Amino acid sequence: MEKEQELEWAEAQKIVISEDLVAAAKRQLCFLAAVDRSRWLYEGQPLLKAIHRYNAYWLPLLAKHHELRQTQGPLVVPLDCEWIWHCHRLNPIRYKMDCQKLYGKVLDNSEVVSCTEGAVKTETEEVWKKLFPEEPYELDLTSVGISETDSKAENSTDYDLVSAVQRQSPFYYQVSRQYVNTDLYLEQALARYKGFLHMIRRNRERSIRRFCVPTYDIDLIWHTHQLHPVSYGKDMMALLGKILEHDDMDSDRSKGAKLDVGFSGTTKQWEDSFGTRYWRAGAMYRGSAPPPLTKTPYPFKTSGKNVISLNEGNKILQLPELKFVEVLLEIVDVMNLPEGLKGSPYVSFTKNQPDAFFTARRNLHISSQAGDKEVTSFQCEPNGELHFELMYHKHTHLPLSKQCKPLGSASFSINEFLAKGSALSVEKWFEMEPSSANDSRKPLSLRIALSFTLSTPAPYVLQMVHPRSFLRNSCFFPVPGRGKQSKSWMPVIDEDGKEILSLQMRESTNGKEGNNTASKEVFGLTKSGNVQSLARQIGSTWLSADSHWSLKKSDDSAYLFDVVGTAAVRLYSGRKLECQPAYCAKRRRELDFITAVEFSSENPYGTAVALLDLKSGSITVKEEWFVVPGITLGFIVAEMLKKEGYDGLTAGGGNSIETVYDAPLEADGLCLESAKVDILNTSDGEGKLSQGPTGVETVMLDDKEIVNSGGCGAGCGGACGSMVNSGGCGGGCGGGCGGGCGGCGGGLGNKAASDGYGTYCGGCGGCGGRGLGNTGTTAGGCGGCGGCGGACGVNSTHQMSAAPPRNPGSSQQVAVDAH
Repeated sequence: MEKEQELEWAEAQKIVISEDLVAAAKRQLCFLAAVDRSRWLYEGQPLLKAIHRYNAYWLPLLAKHHELRQTQGPLVVPLDCEWIWHCHRLNPIRYKMDCQKLYGKVLDNSEVVSCTEGAVKTETEEVWKKLFPEEPYELDLTSVGISETDSKAENSTDYDLVSAVQRQSPFYYQVSRQYVNTDLYLEQALARYKGFLHMIRRNRERSIRRFCVPTYDIDLIWHTHQLHPVSYGKDMMALLGKILEHDDMDSDRSKGAKLDVGFSGTTKQWEDSFGTRYWRAGAMYRGSAPPPLTKTPYPFKTSGKNVISLNEGNKILQLPELKFVEVLLEIVDVMNLPEGLKGSPYVSFTKNQPDAFFTARRNLHISSQAGDKEVTSFQCEPNGELHFELMYHKHTHLPLSKQCKPLGSASFSINEFLAKGSALSVEKWFEMEPSSANDSRKPLSLRIALSFTLSTPAPYVLQMVHPRSFLRNSCFFPVPGRGKQSKSWMPVIDEDGKEILSLQMRESTNGKEGNNTASKEVFGLTKSGNVQSLARQIGSTWLSADSHWSLKKSDDSAYLFDVVGTAAVRLYSGRKLECQPAYCAKRRRELDFITAVEFSSENPYGTAVALLDLKSGSITVKEEWFVVPGITLGFIVAEMLKKEGYDGLTAGGGNSIETVYDAPLEADGLCLESAKVDILNTSDGEGKLSQGPTGVETVMLDDKEIVNSGGCGAGCGGACGSMVNSGGCGGGCGGGCGGGCGGCGGGLGNKAASDGYGTYCGGCGGCGGRGLGNTGTTAGGCGGCGGCGGACGVNSTHQMSAAPPRNPGSSQQVAVDAH
């Protein structure tokens, strides 16, 4: 069977694609990033104006260029027109029909380059000006209204491009993680895309109707292919005899919907065809993008990040760079279990050395034994070994500590695997070292499937510790500059408990500067014993010692403080952007947090660079350049808020208002609130994976319109004491210890259990499910698969039920897009 599957995969890799999709995918990612920095193209009058310009000016110019070359070099398409053109081409059947109807041929991109590629625009601008003297080449945002007379171009598609843009605009968030734009990731994505097309070809040959739903790595390559309409059409005709349609008009994620059934069937077909898991670390749904803080981009012209990184103050700390990888793991099968074994075998796994992210032993069912596929996701450092123990759970009335018996163990070296520059995934039989010589006559073996992302820099998690340790009930922050504490130093420690810096606030000795008096000053004491000034107060403003930034209270009620200098940073009350908590996060009042948000040319709508927890004194800093400024600002702001009567800085202070969140918000599986985050997912016996695509787009082999399925939502597994994030299906969420949304029940010991389906978030799955030890599993979700199971302080693993294929005897062949 394995040999047949290997041959099937080899056959898939023979598929010929006319374009270099790896290079083209990189260009697409660059373009999507540029559009995301120009979000006015997503809605309103600017979008309508862009659509008009696309129909009235760009397509006619492109058609003339195809008839008679207008420039010596390639045309350079304006950003607004390219965005509409991008969305139009992602419905390949409709784009082909519109081009043939309006211009007699398919308008290709072979002689066109994006404005984001740095090409010289002069020739294109000259041609544009000759043809359309009344319309500027670049979209003028100061005048974006369109009149009734020009709202409809003479040759214009009646395809609803506004809706197409709305459906495509969330896609970039799903593929914007930094490791996506690498050769290794994209080369593997291309190979998997060929496997995806091969399955569709096989279904067509066998007259099987199935929605084939791609993961996001496959979907990125699929989109890239469609952006070359002539090549895409030629390649699909050679492969399938028809153009593979791509329609994105449905986002239904409920159980039993086309997406739910299609993704389940696609997963099963992939595993049956190729003998490997369909899921892939870093290629699954991330959840909804966090809502922006503003619709108006910050008017910042240069990147402050590169400038402020040269800040001399940062040199007082030498922090080691910490990296992590995301891992997806499934225990697929077990072989040669002892005869007469009565009970539930499962696998307990851990890391064989200290790890900043992977800190506890976790349990996972064996898919073949449990009858339900389980996939767990976690983060760990890219080193050491994963150690697996096959455990036997006896169904007796003995105490829990005596019910579990080890049968054998095996280890997997992450160091060796990642050092090979491999495909970042492995699935094979691991022979177990028996716990006892008499356990089995034949060697026990586990089939384990693992998938890794490329390593990513981790945020710095630091803690400001009260210098008077006996004040256990007080806040971690002292009140700087008051009484005896003015002579004490506040230690700042890292995650290992090592002191990296001490802070102190004193009355300033600098005297007068101009007409202002510097009243206070913050000093830093390094491990080497050097004392260095970090910031000083001048009137109501704080100025860094190197003059790279100044801090002052905001005049805008939307945020608390302005940090102005080589980088523009604003301090917001509460957890914002990437720092927003998922459903499963421990409920905390938002007044206890401050988010530092940087605005730059790369992030005109802001990106979270640090999160300050006023209650605990912890600060999580996303990037190294902000470590020293972040610590200093946190120290100063805490004192300012304390002076103004902020009650969160005192033991037991503050009201009991708690924030209730109405959307699962997460970023990269690594919320800035905590560097130790687990992402936990599952799939069922039919191949349904809980961390699926967002809202999918249907493709088909004929010209009939198909109603499409929505993608998988962002389910979560809750935990007592630590936040657990998931990009899984559905949107429901379970809290720890058996509590949760959508109908969760309590369970045995510390497992969460529930067999029901909830209706939280439009029918997303209930929380809980079968549990083992301290593991919770769920049913519900991805279009009925995304409920969440809670676990006490450790991990939870989602579990789903199978769904039968829809109309299995039909000959219509359909694939569904991942967003």
